[in-house]
Amino acid sequence: MKLLKSLEELLYELVSWLLFYPLTVWRTAVTPLKMMRYADTELADRPEDQYEDTLSPPLFLLITLMLSQGVAGALPSIYDPSEAVRRLGSGSNLLIARGVIFGIFPLCMAAILLRRKKVRLTRDSLRPPFFSQCYVAALFAFVLVLGLDFYSMPSGQGDVAGAITVTIAVVWYAQAEVRWFMQDLGIGAIRATAIFIGAFLLAITAALAIALLINLDATSIASAT
Repeated sequence: MKLLKSLEELLYELVSWLLFYPLTVWRTAVTPLKMMRYADTELADRPEDQYEDTLSPPLFLLITLMLSQGVAGALPSIYDPSEAVRRLGSGSNLLIARGVIFGIFPLCMAAILLRRKKVRLTRDSLRPPFFSQCYVAALFAFVLVLGLDFYSMPSGQGDVAGAITVTIAVVWYAQAEVRWFMQDLGIGAIRATAIFIGAFLLAITAALAIALLINLDATSIASAT
């Protein structure tokens, strides 16, 4: 009976994602700041009462990256989409790797916010801003990777679409982050933009470094086997 009950809860949870995932996407795309505030306030509730009408931010990020992974495999590409899966051992390992790489963006934004507020950086103090950042980072990652997938299409047929898609991703992410820094730090648009640019460049550098380390590690494991 306990097993059946667990399966019942699992089935309900998975099916509910079909409703709450698109709702979370829509609310994040249209009102990103409101969703970021929502993530902060939900953490104050009891665990069983949190995120009742949306997906939790880290889960939303992982599901979005999983969908992005599927879209990349469906588009024509000059690269073999199964190569990364083969080198990392499985599709789940690839998803975890992408989660770590794109998790750098909410981590950097949250850490810089706490530093600017002169709040001591701990696991507890980092959790609220990190969770709020996962919502916007998820959509940014999906659209950005989609644009890069367009660039990888054969014969340059997706270059224009790729340039437009990447631009949309960066502009949307930038406006959400700048407004977030302005509200949370009580500063003007120029200072908030400068803080965002610094945090964004730091996140890109760290993400590329981690991606390189993962690639080198996967290469060494593949050569050893």
